[in-house]
Amino acid sequence: MISLVDKIALHHQQNLPFVVYCKPNSDTVLGLFQQNDKLFEVHDFNEKGFVFASFDGSHNYIIPENESEQWSEDWMSNYESILQNDFETKEDESAKTNFQDLVCKGIQAIQNNEFQKVVLSRKETVSVAHFDLVTTFQKLVQQYRSAFVYCFHHPKIGTWLGASPEQLLKANADSFETMALAGTQKDTGEETVIWQQKEKEEQQFVTDYIVSKLKSVSTEIQVSEAYSVKAGTLWHIKTDISGVFGQELNLKKAIQLLHPTPAVCGVPKAISKAFIVANENYNRSFYTGFLGELNRNFASDLFVNLRCMQIENNQAHLYMGCGITKDSDPEKEWKESVNKSMIMKLIL
Repeated sequence: MISLVDKIALHHQQNLPFVVYCKPNSDTVLGLFQQNDKLFEVHDFNEKGFVFASFDGSHNYIIPENESEQWSEDWMSNYESILQNDFETKEDESAKTNFQDLVCKGIQAIQNNEFQKVVLSRKETVSVAHFDLVTTFQKLVQQYRSAFVYCFHHPKIGTWLGASPEQLLKANADSFETMALAGTQKDTGEETVIWQQKEKEEQQFVTDYIVSKLKSVSTEIQVSEAYSVKAGTLWHIKTDISGVFGQELNLKKAIQLLHPTPAVCGVPKAISKAFIVANENYNRSFYTGFLGELNRNFASDLFVNLRCMQIENNQAHLYMGCGITKDSDPEKEWKESVNKSMIMKLIL
């Protein structure tokens, strides 16, 4: 029997759809290797397989279980971290100016009471002339133990890799779990993480929105205290939220209520989303969409597509976003986006 590494390389060489992924704090890498190149869509979220959905909700694709060879292999990770060093990179002044202008526009809209929060992002392209898909995925698995790490390829969609710290939804037939994750600061090695009011407020927006949406249709809901959580070289504020499905709430409805969350879009959702589409100078595509197991082993385990990159023609497209509130500082938001870009650059 061939190894998973060889299986990935062979399937990629044949240009057939596949996904390999590793759940947070797991040593097991799972895979679905589709046996044809057909593009399957999700219609009612009763399908079984691995879903890959766009930010704007227009594309919900799936690698179906019943069309794929399933794979599972343990990868023991006993590697030294490569993420402890600070890498010096030359700042792109044009990209910095453009992003800070975008942030200023977002702050102005908040001051005009158009919305309370908006998440603005940018795209950065770097050359990867000698890119190796399998090696890059292995690095992600080794370095981001607490994240959902994946490599997705479909000839009609493209090739994406990522290490997401944010769960959109975990659900079985009766109950669900989700989270509010917002606020970002770089790890400095200190044991205690101090959060400013801006980050606390940003995270509270996310928590309040999710709880309000789910409480109206859930028979029971629990909300934890906020706490700090580390993802790679960055810290975030996290709140755990769980509940029970009822007559008015099922998996499809929960996904529709949650996606896109205020952590990747804004509050209120519709207005902030319209601002993003009108003012970001690129199409997010599958960045800040969602992905993961759909009805596999009677459960769904979905994550927000963050800390990701798209590989295309010897180039890697990196995506970084920042939550903007009335207290945001354009210079600090730029630095936050740079810190997030380093996560993928270190792997490359």
